[in-house]
Amino acid sequence: MGKLRPGGGESLAPGRTGRPHPLWNLLLLLWTLLNCGLGGSAQGPGEWTPWGSWSRCSSSCGQGLSVRSRRCVRFPREERCWGDTHEYRLCQLPDCPPGAMPFRDLQCALYNGHPVLGPQKTYQWVPFYGAPNQCDLNCLAVGHAFYHSFGRVLDGTPCSWGSQGLCVAGRCLNAGCDGLMGSGAREDHCGRCGGTNDSCLFVQRVFRDTGAFAGYWNVTLIPEGARHIYAAHRSRNHLALIGGDGRYVLNGNGEVLLQEPNPGIEFEFWLPRERYGPFQEQAQALGWSLRQPQPLEGEPQSLEPQEALAAFPTRTPKPTPDPCPPCPDTRGRAHRLLHYCGSDFVFRARVLGHLRQAQETRYEVRVQLVYKNRSPLQSLEYVWAPGRCPCPPMALHREYLLAAQRLVNPDGTQDRLLLPHAGYARPWSPAEDSRVRLAARHCPV
Repeated sequence: MGKLRPGGGESLAPGRTGRPHPLWNLLLLLWTLLNCGLGGSAQGPGEWTPWGSWSRCSSSCGQGLSVRSRRCVRFPREERCWGDTHEYRLCQLPDCPPGAMPFRDLQCALYNGHPVLGPQKTYQWVPFYGAPNQCDLNCLAVGHAFYHSFGRVLDGTPCSWGSQGLCVAGRCLNAGCDGLMGSGAREDHCGRCGGTNDSCLFVQRVFRDTGAFAGYWNVTLIPEGARHIYAAHRSRNHLALIGGDGRYVLNGNGEVLLQEPNPGIEFEFWLPRERYGPFQEQAQALGWSLRQPQPLEGEPQSLEPQEALAAFPTRTPKPTPDPCPPCPDTRGRAHRLLHYCGSDFVFRARVLGHLRQAQETRYEVRVQLVYKNRSPLQSLEYVWAPGRCPCPPMALHREYLLAAQRLVNPDGTQDRLLLPHAGYARPWSPAEDSRVRLAARHCPV
């Protein structure tokens, strides 16, 4: 149930109790579009169009680049959009055939036999890698002790010989694990791009058996799929490694050649969750003592000497398929203006909880900033959305800018804040804050 509020009855006028007349929304949309076209004293950043399609790869073999672009739509007095107009993605094609001319060599060779430094003299050019800016086309005159810069290299040119970086708009960038140049995205310990180490377990153990005789002692099994393997010891004993096929990879016919009392062998690795069960069974078969897994908080700490095998999972439930259909596209300036001007409340809030019922969803939110209100808002409010799959959806513990209508039942016993279907609920950001403040200036008085 929502909170009780005074008032009731039905009205066709906007900004009061009841549902707005459909003609009002049409007239309001027409008014806001005309008003936006007149310019005025608009402030704040503009708004990006959706990204276009990716281009074809810049190379026919080896590494290359694909690019896509977008445009900034803004009023004459608005600031430029925040972000880049172009985005570059690494494309990996089959290796170039042996003897193929490298891309930078090909660009230098285009100037062979053409006058460059004078009307008569011509040269043969090859790449020169000793210049300061590696993304300039610096070419050495063959047989001479000078080089010439022909401007920037083409996008997709390797920064230097054998480099993984590629030149983009005169800058040397590396691809993140997401394939985007300069994104800085990295794999977590589990091998997931941009992950938070929640899909694998951290296994750590200190082997402290002293041994009753000199010779070889089994220490551990490194299961298939383990990542970031680390092993260390401080003694004259020798570590050895044997593969799954029975062949020794390191130091002969055993796991540890024990020559002196063992001060401790530390080893650790990260293991996919689904592989921990079989590994645990193997460990128990070897007689290792196990303790119950605990949640991993922060970086793993070294274990005390008496602790044996340890695994630290993060208890994240497995994702389930989303049964809800995709929501309609509600982006754009006209949609923002329509809902800001036609709503009773516009405010910034953090989602604390939600409850899905038969035909509606109730969000519990904490109001943080009010942009517009027809009546006072409390710090904790309920916002109701129609259906079990509200559009747009709101995630727990995220902050949103919301435009809600006040809905009172005929007898006045129920007073609710309603988020209409395909309404205005956008993640809060400084850019969206500026846009919603700008929208307030264009509403009719």
